[in-house]
Amino acid sequence: MENYINNKEMILSATVSNPRDREKIQKLRIRPIQKKEELLYQAERFVGTKAYHQNLSAAELPDLIVNALTEDFRQLELETTQHRLTALVSKKGKVTIKEKKISAGQTLEEKDFSHDKQKQYILPQDEPVPFLVELGVQTPDGRVVKAKYDKFRQINRYLEFVRDILPSLPREEGRTLQIIDFGCGKSYLTFALYYYLKVMNHYDIRVIGLDLKKDVIENCQALADKFGYDGLKFLVGDISSYNGTDSVDMVVTLHACDTATDYALAKAVQWNARVILSVPCCQHELNRQLHCDELEPILGYGLIKERIAALMTDAIRARLLEEQGYDTQILEFIDMEHTPKNILIRAVRRNHMKYNAGKNHDKLIQMEELLHVRPTLQTLLEKE
Repeated sequence: MENYINNKEMILSATVSNPRDREKIQKLRIRPIQKKEELLYQAERFVGTKAYHQNLSAAELPDLIVNALTEDFRQLELETTQHRLTALVSKKGKVTIKEKKISAGQTLEEKDFSHDKQKQYILPQDEPVPFLVELGVQTPDGRVVKAKYDKFRQINRYLEFVRDILPSLPREEGRTLQIIDFGCGKSYLTFALYYYLKVMNHYDIRVIGLDLKKDVIENCQALADKFGYDGLKFLVGDISSYNGTDSVDMVVTLHACDTATDYALAKAVQWNARVILSVPCCQHELNRQLHCDELEPILGYGLIKERIAALMTDAIRARLLEEQGYDTQILEFIDMEHTPKNILIRAVRRNHMKYNAGKNHDKLIQMEELLHVRPTLQTLLEKE
């Protein structure tokens, strides 16, 4: 690693991913920053919903990356002024390194490493993306419309979650990834998902967007046809009754209202989906059921009860997915000041065998009995 840190060649960016234990840490990103007269490296660690930052000298950087690959991660993407490098660590500890020389770009003196430089998004701010222009997020020359900047940030935040799960999606020659987006609505994020996987990363995919609103579906399909997105289809349909396939690799459900989220999650489990991304919405079911004498002093406040019930709903959903064999995280989707509906449930299948929940399941049942709640997802999964 020391070969990449000298006067002629230096690290421009590094991402260490594919964590060995997702509960411990999800990702590590490294970039150079200019602090007064000194060039340092900022290490950004993602743990749960939080990000932690540490500044290091160039001399300290090799040990940080080597230790990260040895202890916490299995994949490294690194770019220097002259090379791109990918390192993969197998479960047995074997390291595979692929290195590619890149053409000369900016000199070190021309590059901007200032700490406050513009954030680099997955979808660039200064290049037009056809569907973003059509949907009014960008101008034809690629500038983000000021009134749509929050939407632009949300789209890119969503794609960061998708980028993290790419190692969990199969990429075999001749195999088409099957993806279903339940409750796709106006489909900003559906188009973003397709564009990122198909256009930017060249995955062979088939994406189906499903929604009950016929006029919305017709508009989305017309837009997909306009841009030649042959692998993107929009259909009118209900989450609970959709039977258009018996095998799906990835299920997305964003803002499906109340128990519609539960039906989508149950479908995903039934299909043995490798990845589930869910942003729940309007979690009313447990709010109607929740009753506990011991908690009555605080449940008497309607707003507090509503928020407790919503958080409890998503926590139970995550636990039930764990019991079905998924590594499950509850993550912050976008900042709290933009919307209260900011929780994303991300589940990645460990294998195709159900996890033996044992005592943890018994504790879950005891808690539900104490609070007098019975979530729809649990009922649906017990029917499987």
